Amino acid sequence: MIFKDYYKILELNGSKVSPEEIKQAYREQAKKYHPDINTTSQFSEERFKDINEAYKVLSDPSAKRKYDRMWNTRIKRKNHDYEESKRDKNSIFSDFFQMFFGDVAQNEEKEEPKKKNKKVAIKGENIETEIKVSLSEAFYGQEKKIALRTLDGKMKNFNIKIPVGIRNGEKIRLMGQGKPGENGGKPGDLLIKIQIENNNKQRLEGYDIYTNLYLTPWEAALGTKLNLNSIDEEVSIYVPKGIQSGETVRINGKGYHNGKAGRGDLVAQVEIMVPKGMTDEEQKLFEQLQQISKYNPRKIYS
Repeated sequence: MIFKDYYKILELNGSKVSPEEIKQAYREQAKKYHPDINTTSQFSEERFKDINEAYKVLSDPSAKRKYDRMWNTRIKRKNHDYEESKRDKNSIFSDFFQMFFGDVAQNEEKEEPKKKNKKVAIKGENIETEIKVSLSEAFYGQEKKIALRTLDGKMKNFNIKIPVGIRNGEKIRLMGQGKPGENGGKPGDLLIKIQIENNNKQRLEGYDIYTNLYLTPWEAALGTKLNLNSIDEEVSIYVPKGIQSGETVRINGKGYHNGKAGRGDLVAQVEIMVPKGMTDEEQKLFEQLQQISKYNPRKIYS
């Protein structure tokens, strides 16, 4: 008598699995080996029967306890590979099943002629797509109307709700908008991946928002206090004297939502800008500074 490893048939890693895990494994294997999909494989037909048999036992708490006692004894002595079931021509259950679980099978066998032509419902596949949203739309959240091309090539409008603080790459699920199911199965879902677009003034890195801080040479040299736009308000910052291009000023809690009722930081990257068109007076002042200053960055940094 061949011992049937129902857990291996459903591709489960052992007996410590929940009813939901058993059900999910059954759905995956039934879809994979369904005779309507594998029409030329005799092995698939037999495997499909074993899959149904395994689910019949493992989904019944009483039958599962009985089977687990045998499984724990047999599986520790030998790792059983999959072997094709031996069953009577008109039986849906294997000889192994009939010997140990005949009481479970009795009613099923009686009902089988009525169910012989009934097909397993298979859920449709999910469809994934991607849309771009602005940094502001992602920060504040909003309802957005989008048009996507369906499987038959037609355009269809969808209303989606972008939640406040959605992460870059996160997906929004629209239930039942995927591929249709088979044999009365539910349709799959539509998964919309969000791509957050930076603008010309701000860019998102993790939870922090980066922006440029343009300073005059005298502001950088002397230090200054100024106002800077964050994503949702104007903030006052202090720039220390002697700051260099490439250095940053960090404003805590003025960045992007961090998903924990807080926010990242606003990071201002300094760029020191030299005026291109100077007045005569400005040029004289720079010439005077050139004469009196002993500062030479080439000696310091080279």
